[in-house]
Amino acid sequence: MSKSKNQFPLVQVALDFTEMERAMKVATEAGGAGVEWIEAGTPLIKSEGLDCVRRLKKEFPGKKIIADMKIMDTGRFEAEMAFKSGADIVVVMGAASNSTIREAVEAAENYGGKVMVDLMESFATPERAVEAEKLGAHIVGVHIPIDNQMKGASDFSLLEKISSCVEIPVAIAGGINSENVVDAIRAGASILVVGGAITKSEKVGQAVKNLLKAMKEKAPVKTDLYKRASLENIETVLGRISTANLTDAMHRQGWIRNIFPVLDGECKISGRAITVRTYPGDWAKPVEAIDMAGENSVIVIDAGGIEPAVWGELATYSAITRKVAGTVIYGGVRDVEEIRKLRFPVFSTLICPEASEPKGFGEINIPIRIGGQVVRPDDWILGDSDGVAVIPAERAVETVNRAMDVLERENRIRKEIKDGGTLSKVANLLKWEKTK
Repeated sequence: MSKSKNQFPLVQVALDFTEMERAMKVATEAGGAGVEWIEAGTPLIKSEGLDCVRRLKKEFPGKKIIADMKIMDTGRFEAEMAFKSGADIVVVMGAASNSTIREAVEAAENYGGKVMVDLMESFATPERAVEAEKLGAHIVGVHIPIDNQMKGASDFSLLEKISSCVEIPVAIAGGINSENVVDAIRAGASILVVGGAITKSEKVGQAVKNLLKAMKEKAPVKTDLYKRASLENIETVLGRISTANLTDAMHRQGWIRNIFPVLDGECKISGRAITVRTYPGDWAKPVEAIDMAGENSVIVIDAGGIEPAVWGELATYSAITRKVAGTVIYGGVRDVEEIRKLRFPVFSTLICPEASEPKGFGEINIPIRIGGQVVRPDDWILGDSDGVAVIPAERAVETVNRAMDVLERENRIRKEIKDGGTLSKVANLLKWEKTK
């Protein structure tokens, strides 16, 4: 299997589902659009067993079927299982022992198959790639783990190093989309392992065509999805996701309870927090915080969650002149009719007409606890019609990327429901109910 053969570069779709029927729908659409290699992803194999490989081989006899077994031990035994089930290529981890890789290669020779060695984390090195090639591996794969992608770590420098030191084809997996696929090929990738950019798409066929077009024309095709943010462009992603996406990504955490939007209709804010602790009935520190607030920041006020109001029309005018993104108040707000006319995003615990006094008690830019959540200066705030959530600053990039992943997955589920499914059937709830 030489890198110079005309079959390369090519796309391998990774079916990382837990439901066979969902995987089959995507495989059918992707195969029809031109994908030649179809991978039974590790979650699918763990969920459905090797029957998923048998079914893919039966349904797509003209395609290459890859079993992403992630073999770590008993190389011959597990590789044989996959080859007997119809796999053309079986995946062994680069972290496995040399004996395990060698045994899997021997099984491949017996069954006319191939072995791909998956290089990940500390074993993703040029030295290990060379060792795998000497052990008989037919392909090495450079794998950018999903957890690393969510931290914004995704480049092809390692791919380029590994590709330059082996003669066998090199696969790249992790965050491949129609914008970066050309860069991956230029870095030496022969096989583009694509997951989410295909499997989470509402239009799988079009997603495949965009990838193939980019590869053929050697020019990126723009996509708004399936790419991960860094700190520099985190606000762009915050503008796309919802608080519901965010709290799902944070495993039902982050929501600030009992805070509601004042504006009617669409209302969204995002930005870094400037925090205020004030005494109930004292609006001095909230107003002083406006002068300290940077552009697009969110003023978060702890006023004890009770009346009277510590924010109103005039504070809102001041915040607008400073280009503040919005205000979150664990306490009272007034002048809501004027605030609604100004369309300035305010979220509060309650609305009341009674004003407080500017006594000057309290502090600015210190950690506060409101609605069951700690908010610190420079934490990220996201608010919309469902409420407000806080993201710890040190986990902002990873959390926002995971929320984007939630949004993308829901796009695909929505499409499957529109096609005649139901949520319970698409999610296969009965299968995944906890065993009592």
